[in-house]
Amino acid sequence: MRLWSLDPKYLDRQGLLAVWREGLLARKVLENKTKGYKNHPQLARFKINPQPLKVINSYLFGIFQEALARNYKFKLNKVNPLKIVSKNIRVSNGQVIYEFQHLLNKLKIRDKNKYQQFKNIKKPQVHFLFKVVNGGIAKWEKIK
Repeated sequence: MRLWSLDPKYLDRQGLLAVWREGLLARKVLENKTKGYKNHPQLARFKINPQPLKVINSYLFGIFQEALARNYKFKLNKVNPLKIVSKNIRVSNGQVIYEFQHLLNKLKIRDKNKYQQFKNIKKPQVHFLFKVVNGGIAKWEKIK
């Protein structure tokens, strides 16, 4: 499971489809509607929020907006964005850089055009849900 902190505009087709599916799975975990993934480290930053379902729905809405911009057929009724929250989760600049490099490594293999488009970006944008703060790579991150 990878719930990117990055703005979804950087994701290739495969990445956007995957984060949509994984975000929906994350919501099921937060709703206690599945037995698996309950302790997945990517969910930690959603779980500590007082309103984790609002936050994950806002996260999914950001993914939905990017899919809509690309004319993908994601279903808004799977999101239920009753109230959009923004800048609700802190993410360190070290984590953002780590994720961006991780994504670039994937794009180099899967989508060379996107890789060329983004490879020189030094300060990537994040999903509207996140607020960037100073710091290193998150403790929950599994570094490869």
